[in-house]
Amino acid sequence: MLYHWLSENYIEVLGVLTSLVYLYFSVRQIIWLWPFGILSSALFIWIFFSSKFYADMGLQVYYLGISIYGWIYWLRGSSREPGGQKLPVRKVSLRQVWALSGTGLALFLGIVAVLVYLTDSDVPWGDGFTTAASIVATWMLARKILEHWLVWIVVDTVAAALYFYKGLYPSCLLYVIYALIAIIGYFQWKKDLYQDEAAAV
Repeated sequence: MLYHWLSENYIEVLGVLTSLVYLYFSVRQIIWLWPFGILSSALFIWIFFSSKFYADMGLQVYYLGISIYGWIYWLRGSSREPGGQKLPVRKVSLRQVWALSGTGLALFLGIVAVLVYLTDSDVPWGDGFTTAASIVATWMLARKILEHWLVWIVVDTVAAALYFYKGLYPSCLLYVIYALIAIIGYFQWKKDLYQDEAAAV
C-alpha cells in the first residue's frame, strides 16, 4: 500500500524533501539553499499544475528566477565582505516596508483577478494571498532581510490550510513544518544580526 502511494506521489515527496533541505540551508544561511530551491521549484511546478494551483505554479517559475538572483547576490555580497565572510543579515527599512506592502497588495489584487476571471481555481483569494506574499518574502530572503521570516510564518500557515483542503497532505505537512522552522529561522537570524552589530561596535 505504501509502495503504491509512493509510486503515485513520488514527485511530491521528492519536492517536499528537496524543500526541507532548502529550508535547512536557509536557516543556517548556507548558500547552497539556492540550488535546492531551483530543484524543488521545478518539481512543484508540475505538482501545482496538476492540482490546478495556477498561481502557485506561476510562483514556482518566479522562484526559479529569484533563486538565480539570490545565488548571485549572496556570492557577490560575500566576496565584498572582509575575508570573504557570509553576507550579513539586515533589518527591513521603513521605506522598504511601504514599498513591499504596496507591491504585495498590487500583486494580490492582480493575481486574484486573473484567478477569478481566467481560471477555474476554487481558492482564488487564498491562492492569490500566498502567492503575492511569497513573492515579497522570497525577494526579502534574496536580500537577506531578517523580517522575511515573519512573512513566511503567515504564508506557510495559510498555505497549509489550503493544501489540507485540496487533499495535498504531504504538502500540507511540509508547510506546517515550514511555519515552525520559520519561527526558528527568525530567532536564529535575529541572533546573528545582534552578534554582527555587537562585533561592529
